[in-house]
Amino acid sequence: MPKVNIYPIPPRCLIIKLAYKDMNPLNPSLDEIKDNLLTLLAQNAYRVGDFSLASGKKSSHYVNCKPVSLSGPGLLSISSLFLKQINECDSGVAGLTLGADPLVSGVVMLASQSGKDLSGLIVRKEAKGHGTGAWLEGPLPPKGSVITVLEDVVTTGGSSLKAVEKLRTQGYLVNQVLAIVDREEGGVDAMSKANLDLKSLFFLREIAERAKNLQ
Repeated sequence: MPKVNIYPIPPRCLIIKLAYKDMNPLNPSLDEIKDNLLTLLAQNAYRVGDFSLASGKKSSHYVNCKPVSLSGPGLLSISSLFLKQINECDSGVAGLTLGADPLVSGVVMLASQSGKDLSGLIVRKEAKGHGTGAWLEGPLPPKGSVITVLEDVVTTGGSSLKAVEKLRTQGYLVNQVLAIVDREEGGVDAMSKANLDLKSLFFLREIAERAKNLQ
């Protein structure tokens, strides 16, 4: 009988395995991926309290997606769901630093593994203060290419619109914004006025409801 090596499962790997225990490990459906991501966001990204948002608004609900988007299981889920909504004509994905950094990287890597070539672009909040003074970082596709903007949380849409503005100024076509969470506080209207289609994986109320059910 051949020798069989048995390796213990590290605690972290066991946690990830348990997080996905209800999925088909070989081919989880998009519905399963989305449902698991909703739970991750409710547990690790959502808080209730007294908060000031980036938009300047006050809110008792706060969503910080970074603990999820910067985790392996979270980023894999987000990237899988985003990639399904990337159009065939798109040449790349982009987003405003810092929230979109992992999203852009995750989608580009997963696209490559799926046989699709996408450029990943990071939009700076301010032009680089040295060298070329660039606003955009990454392999720049030809002018006129279609780019989809990625966002973690949309409130009024200001961050996404800033990224769109810089991309359009550089000669790129931007038709849609993909977000993890829409707080439903004017983002859709703001995008519409800029000729953009906003598609979000979740609304804030869905995350709040899942968090309540998990208590």
